[in-house]
Amino acid sequence: MRIAIQLVILGRAALAAGLGFMIGVEREFRGKAAGDRTFALLGFGAAALVAVAAELLTPDGTSRAIQGVATGVGFLGAGLIFRRSPRDVRGLTTAASGWAVTGVAVIAGVGAYLAAIGGALFIVLVLEIDRIPLFSRLPQHHPSDDGSASPES
Repeated sequence: MRIAIQLVILGRAALAAGLGFMIGVEREFRGKAAGDRTFALLGFGAAALVAVAAELLTPDGTSRAIQGVATGVGFLGAGLIFRRSPRDVRGLTTAASGWAVTGVAVIAGVGAYLAAIGGALFIVLVLEIDRIPLFSRLPQHHPSDDGSASPES
């Protein structure tokens, strides 16, 4: 394999790892179980697999690689979700964040660098929106309101 292709693959994976790390810092700051290293590794692995497929396989092979990444991360996310009782579900936001990080990694893996950076910034915005003064005044959903569990964690 040519050195140039290897460097492209490494660069795409490194970008995704850096973006995953940035998102993981937010999760770590919030005291969640999956943090900066977990999200960096999710980003690196997903982008590396997709970048190899994008550089070496047909579009159909790349599509299958992306499907495999999405499925695999779904299983990891399921492991982050804990149900203590019907009204106490934890880990949904962290699991969704991990899945979103792999979406950013897939974008980086196919070489859409600006879109990957924008996606990562959007994810951080969504995770931090309740800390923005204009949005922090919006009513929060609480499990006691209607008996259902809150997806926030």
